[in-house]
Amino acid sequence: MSALAAVWDALSSLFAWPWLLAAAPLPWLAHRWLPPRLEGGDALRVPYAVLPTPDRGGRTPATAPVSLLLWLAWLLLCVAAARPQQWGPPEQPPRAARDLMLAVDLSGSMGETDMRLGARVVDRLTAAKAVLGDFLERRSGDRVGLIVFGQRAYAMTPLTLDRASVQQQLDDTVVGLAGRETAIGDAIGLAVKRLQDQPQAQRVLILLTDGVSNAGALSPEKAAELARDAGLRVHTIAFGSDEGDLSMFGFRLPATSEPAIDEAALQAIADATGGRAFRARDTDGLAGIYDEIDRLEPVARAGPALRPRIERYPVPLAGACLLLLIVAVPRRGLRAMASQDGPS
Repeated sequence: MSALAAVWDALSSLFAWPWLLAAAPLPWLAHRWLPPRLEGGDALRVPYAVLPTPDRGGRTPATAPVSLLLWLAWLLLCVAAARPQQWGPPEQPPRAARDLMLAVDLSGSMGETDMRLGARVVDRLTAAKAVLGDFLERRSGDRVGLIVFGQRAYAMTPLTLDRASVQQQLDDTVVGLAGRETAIGDAIGLAVKRLQDQPQAQRVLILLTDGVSNAGALSPEKAAELARDAGLRVHTIAFGSDEGDLSMFGFRLPATSEPAIDEAALQAIADATGGRAFRARDTDGLAGIYDEIDRLEPVARAGPALRPRIERYPVPLAGACLLLLIVAVPRRGLRAMASQDGPS
């Protein structure tokens, strides 16, 4: 069985439909097992197909070459029907892809429960995780990195095609993990450092925050200047409700965190770096923002290497047609030869 499997694998690598090669012995089987045509019976006669009558030996000198040519033509037709193919040189077709660094705020205000997720009321970080999880699932072929920031900024994952690891790191984050304050400038500065080896057209940061920068070594203005000089585009997302927390009964309560979202500062960062500033007041708005970013940041990059298959069936098909033409054209000469060899 292993030998048969090896033969089949070899044929499959050479032909798209190797099973059609089994049609090669059909004419011989038909001649061997079908009953002969009775003389004088009804039959369709084609004038140009009349060949000399075989002698006692079963064949005449005229029919032997014709039979050989017809057999070769049939075999070539079977080979052509099986679609012989040849592996071409490896190619890497370009495809649209993205290199995106995500910066997610983990400050204390991200714990406010003012977001609806289905029928539940959840905190801002939980809602952001749900939307970002869906965003990551659709990033097939993209490289994504993750930065989290609070009082300080930390790089959780570098740019990677392993979206599952980015998702896992995001799921493990909690409010206050990086401190209770908000260091927006440090998050941008860390992204500049992490993306400095990338081509300028691929340096993109998506920064999600719900507060005002009140910590860190870099001010948002200075960080925006560094990002602009480094060719880093920053898309900012101000995330959070304007109406405070939601209680478990659906009634609005006053917000527990003091600072409101500094939309003006986020707009200034986006304007300085060539990005865009967005405002999301709920999960639907946040999901729509990520859909918009999909359209903003396409990057042409070589896709996986592929080896195309080149069809070679025209060669045996042309050979079969040529042989049939050789048989058909001199039919008058064959009839004349048959009349000369026959009894006078």
